[in-house]
Parts: sequence; C-alpha cells; structure tokens
Amino acid sequence: MISIHCPGPADTASLGARLAAHLRPGDVVALCGPLGSGKTLFTGGVASGLGVEEPVTSPSFILVRQYTSGFLPLIHADVYRLSSRNEFDDLDLIDDAVDGILVIEWADAIEAALPPDHLRVEFVIDDDDSRVVTLDGSPARWQEMATELQA
Repeated sequence: MISIHCPGPADTASLGARLAAHLRPGDVVALCGPLGSGKTLFTGGVASGLGVEEPVTSPSFILVRQYTSGFLPLIHADVYRLSSRNEFDDLDLIDDAVDGILVIEWADAIEAALPPDHLRVEFVIDDDDSRVVTLDGSPARWQEMATELQA
C-alpha cells in the first residue's frame, strides 16, 4: 500500500492517466472516498491514459457508462445508488469487463463482491483541499505498479 499526495485536480487526473499505462484487460479498480474527493476526475485520467476520446462524466444516475474509443474498453460504474450486493451482481459488470477495464466509484459498498485481485484506490481530502490517494492491492503486480506511480 502506498499513498500519493495530489496537490490539485490536475495531479489527481494525472495519477489516473499514469495508472492506465499499467492496466490490463480484466482489471478492476475500486474507488473509495467521500463525495467530491476526485473519483470521477481520477477516472477521467484513466480514460485519457487509455486513449478515450469522449469526456468522462459521473454515471451516478445511470449507474454505468461505457467508453470504447480507447485502446481498451472502459466501463465506469457508480454503485452509490445500489441497495444490495444482488443489484450489483445483476449488472454483471465483472464479466462484461473481461476484455477491458472496470472502474467502480463508491466500491466500498460492494467490495466483498469484487475479485480478490482488484486494486483499491482510496481518496482522502486533506485540510488544504489537496488529496491523498492510497493504492492498495494484494497481488505483487499492484505493489510494483504502486511503487512506480509514487516515483
């Protein structure tokens, strides 16, 4: 687990773009943090790093947005409005993302439903309105990637 300080919004988006270079088809990225902490901004950075051409907007009201213009498909989900794990399972997002990347906002609500090798990205708003972004994942691959992103 590592923590990265992001002084401004551009730094948060840049971190997402840098992460994209390490992602592989089937990866699941679980975003956790309070409202306004940078989850959608970070996802926009991931999309940019994947070559997605469309602007990334929050899928809060529609639950899922798919972006296919990049070199890997990106599925961006927001599970804030789901009331149960069964509702998440019904979306079938894990299977749908086998050929692309799945990024889930508010993932702490359904983390038990995620594959064990997912990457957890947690956002904390600091006193100066900057962000501290913590990346944590169990496979050695995530730990190596996190160390590279911190450099």
